This record gives sequence, structure tokens and C-alpha cells, in this order.
Amino acid sequence: MGKIVSELCYSSDTKWLRRACALVFSIPKGKLDLVRPCLLTNLSLSLARAKMPADACMILRVMLERERLPEVNMLGLIILHMVNTDFGMYLASNILFEICECTGTSSGENRIKLDTVTFNLVLDACVRFGSFLKGQQIIELMAKVGVVADAHTISVIAQIHEMNYQRDELKKFKDHVEKVSYHFVRHFRQFFDSLLNLHLKFNDIDSACGLIMDIYKYQESISCQDDTTKPQNPCLVPIGSQNLKSGLKLQILPQVLPKDQIVKVECKQELILYQKGKLVLSNKALAKIINGYKRSGRISDLSKLLSSIQKNVASLQGENLCSGVVDACIHVGWLETAHDIMEDLDSMGVPLGMSSYVSLLKAYYKQQMFREAEALIKQSQKAGVFGNMSNEMVYSTFLFPHEKKTSYSEAVSTCGKSDLADSLAREMSKEQEDTSFVVNELNSSIYFFMKANMIDDAMKAYRKMQEMRIHPTQLTFFALISGYSSLNMYREITIIWGDIKRNMDSCSLATDRDLYELLLYNFIRGGYFERVMEIISHMKDHGMFVDKWMYKREFLKYHKDLYRNLKDSNAKNEVQSDRIEYVQAFRKWVGIR
Repeated sequence: MGKIVSELCYSSDTKWLRRACALVFSIPKGKLDLVRPCLLTNLSLSLARAKMPADACMILRVMLERERLPEVNMLGLIILHMVNTDFGMYLASNILFEICECTGTSSGENRIKLDTVTFNLVLDACVRFGSFLKGQQIIELMAKVGVVADAHTISVIAQIHEMNYQRDELKKFKDHVEKVSYHFVRHFRQFFDSLLNLHLKFNDIDSACGLIMDIYKYQESISCQDDTTKPQNPCLVPIGSQNLKSGLKLQILPQVLPKDQIVKVECKQELILYQKGKLVLSNKALAKIINGYKRSGRISDLSKLLSSIQKNVASLQGENLCSGVVDACIHVGWLETAHDIMEDLDSMGVPLGMSSYVSLLKAYYKQQMFREAEALIKQSQKAGVFGNMSNEMVYSTFLFPHEKKTSYSEAVSTCGKSDLADSLAREMSKEQEDTSFVVNELNSSIYFFMKANMIDDAMKAYRKMQEMRIHPTQLTFFALISGYSSLNMYREITIIWGDIKRNMDSCSLATDRDLYELLLYNFIRGGYFERVMEIISHMKDHGMFVDKWMYKREFLKYHKDLYRNLKDSNAKNEVQSDRIEYVQAFRKWVGIR
């Protein structure tokens, strides 16, 4: 048997690999020792490489039943190939949960160990395929089993928290990240990018600007630190309320990178860039900041920020950061804003180039804002921009050197249209709903209260959302269901399921596989099989993958003998008759006789 399986493992033909699987599955449970664990490991790896993640996962589950999983490095390679597709990602995350559950019951040489790289592979796949609710569950699983997060883990966690709008959760990492040595700065570019984006999504311009200044100060302070010291003990980051004694805490070592890195974290570069050994603001980030200050009418605060950045460290625009901002404002037609920034910078002793004054002067003249143009010339003369030139000389030199220009776009062409001006124009064109910031805040409150077992407060926040006629999101329902699940309050989850259906029927809530899976998991545990079959029907209608093996395992764990020998004719009443019918339908669906 072993020789046959071994030979078939080396085939590149999926037909022969399936034959090998069939041989393994045909062996009675009591005689699984006929095939050695190393052969099953090779078979699972071959199946994963052949893009057959379902079969690879089933072989791992056969090994799991024997408590003879592959060595941790081989398990990592199998999962590496499995997570190349969204289908494989779901299976890999499920097998990870099953392995961790068995870890608590195993001992001695049979104890199953998992490492950080294995979790990084699955977390990274969750980001790539947009399964952010599943990613949140994996983070909590890491905390439960005590696997330590490294620098790469933190980068992926940052993206998951960003997509889940969990700003408070991500902020908990900041103090630990800022203690790492200078050589690790580039590994946390994604962390700062995600945190800055969250501040902006919450419309918190002060926190966003505070973070920007912290990044620059942080890079200056750590450049003088000694890199030779190594962290001795992991730091603890609480998940949810940090005041709970029994709450989950994730262990992190931000200054540790895996020696054999087999996963490359795919990081988006939007707001924070890594250039010439420094973290710098992108034009998109700067445009968001400018637009935020303009919208709130706080131009003087924007000027202070620009001055601080230019004095501390050169940004993307180098020495011309402030001039670049002024020119961008002129290009989008914010002439008064550009003038206000110039006055503020002048009073703070931050010099601007002559081109900015000329560009604004031409824009004023073409818009027939002659009084403002005169004021600008006086300001420029006071600042010594044009030397000892009189008003007439300034006009003749810069406004009418040749023919008179005729368009506003020509008037501001002196300094050339910049990427920052394009980014600012795009930010101005975006329309953001007023309720988006409120939804993020309410979801954060619901998540916090549910993690702290403060159910009444969580429901108050949920009812407030309904009273304000704000549509709940997947994150809203995920937090509510997770909280009720931790307290085994399955009946309350059926009520939440009703709300989910109503929101989906009104098209205010998109279908989400992770949400369906969480509901299935809880309804099986709670014994609500009518709801189970209803959700399975929904998933089939939307063409979603359903991992039958996992739900079969949950059923056998909690309801192994439920109505096993009963028929509809044995029911005492109509309610019990319906329940028997749904249980039998579920048994048939998962293949339980």
C-alpha cells in the first residue's frame, strides 16, 4: 500500500493523484497505520502543488485524526500552495482552526505545533482575497494558541484592521512599533499607511497630522539607537477591551523577521512611501490632509503642519514641499487658500520661491481680483521676493512680458501642473456620505462592547444605528454574532439573522461568505437546523463554497445521536416533526447515515 501511494504521489496527472487519495480514504480507520505519515505528507503536498486544495486538505484531516500532522515546515509548504486560490484559502483557514483545537487535547510527542509563518501565509491570503472577517478570526486564534506575531504579521494585521475599520485595535500596536530599531523602519511602512488611512476615514484630521509628525520624529529618534539589542520577551497587545482580565492578548515581537521567509506580504503603497531609507508622505496623503483642513476651514493649522514637516525632514517634494502645496491650491482654484498659506508661512519664516508668487499673481489678474493682486505684491515686497522692483516693474516683468494671456489655465502654467495638484483635484471630486464616519464609530463601539461582554451597551449602539436610519454593515453583524457566540446565546443570533435577511432583501447589505460561515457554525452548535438549511440554500444560490467536512465535524461533536433513529411518524407534534425533517436533511447533506 505504501509503495503504491508513494509512486502515485510523484505523478503530475491529477487522475493518478485522485487514485492515491481514494486508496487512502478506502483504508478503515483502525488500519490507517498501513500508510506512514511521511507518505501522507508527500501526498498532501503533491495535491496542493497540483492545485487540488480540497484533496490536500482531506489528507491533512486524515492525519489530524491520527494526531500525526506533518512537521511544521512541511505544513507551511502545503498551506503555501493551498492559499494560491480563494477556495484554498478558506480550506487552509479551516484546517488551521481544526489543528489549533486539537492542539489543546494533544500532549507529548503527538502535540501539534504551529509557527508564525503558517499564520502569516493564511493571514496574507485573507488580505489578497478580501476575506477580512476571516482574517479577524485568525488574529484572535493566534492570541488563543499563543503564536507570536512578528514584523510581517503586524503588516498584514494592519491591513485587516484597516479594512475592518478597527482603528482602536490598530492604535494599540503603535507604541510597540515605534520602539524598533532604524533598520526595521521599512517593514512598518504598511502599518503607518493603514493607521493614517483609518484616521482619515474617521474624519480625524488632528490624529492624522499627529501621526505624520510622530513618523518624522520617530525616524529621527531611532536613527541614533543601538541596533544590537534584541527583544527578550514578547509584548502583549489586548484584543478588544484592555481592562478585561480574561480578555485575549496577542503576543508580538515587532523586531523579529523569519529567517526563512517564504511569504511576501503584498502591501499597497498609497499614503506612506519608503524612499531613500525614509518613510515619506505620498501626494495622495498630502492631498487628503489639505482637503481635510480646507473643508474644516483650518488653513492656519495646515500651514503649521507644512512648516513642521519642512523643518523636520524633506518629503516627496523635497525642499519645495510648501511651494508645491501652494501651487497645487492655485491649480485647483483655491486662490484665497494659497494666499493664506503664503502669509502664514511668511510669518513663520518659511521661504517660498518666486514662482509661487508669480503664479498666484497671474491667477488673481486673470480672475480680475486686482485688490488681492495688489495685496500680494505688497506682501512679496515685504518678504523681499522681488527685490527692489516697483509695482509697475513687477507687472511689466511677470504679467505682460509678451502678449496678454487669455485663459485661467494659462495663467497658472508658470510652475507646471504637479502630481500633487492632480491628487488634490481627485480628492475634491470625491463625494463621501455624511453617515460613513458615524457608521465607523458605531461599529467600533459595538465591537468594543461585545468583546467586553457588555451586551446591553452594544445593543444600544445597534439600536441607535437603526434610529438614525444608518444601514448596518457586515462588520456590524459580525461583531454582534461573535459576541453572542462567545456567550452561547444562539437564540439571539437567530434574531440577528432576521435583520441580516431584511437588509439583504433591501439591497443595503451585500452577501458575505464569512458572515454566512459564522452563522452556520453557531446555528449548528445551537441546534437551529431550519436556519442551517436556510443559510446553506442562500450560499448555494450565490455559488459560495461550503466546507461540508467542517460542519459535519461540528454536528458530530454536539449532536452525534440527535434524531438518529427517529422518523417523522415518531414525532410528538408538528414542531418536532419539522425539526426531525431539517436534522435528517442536514445529515443527508453532509453524508451522515
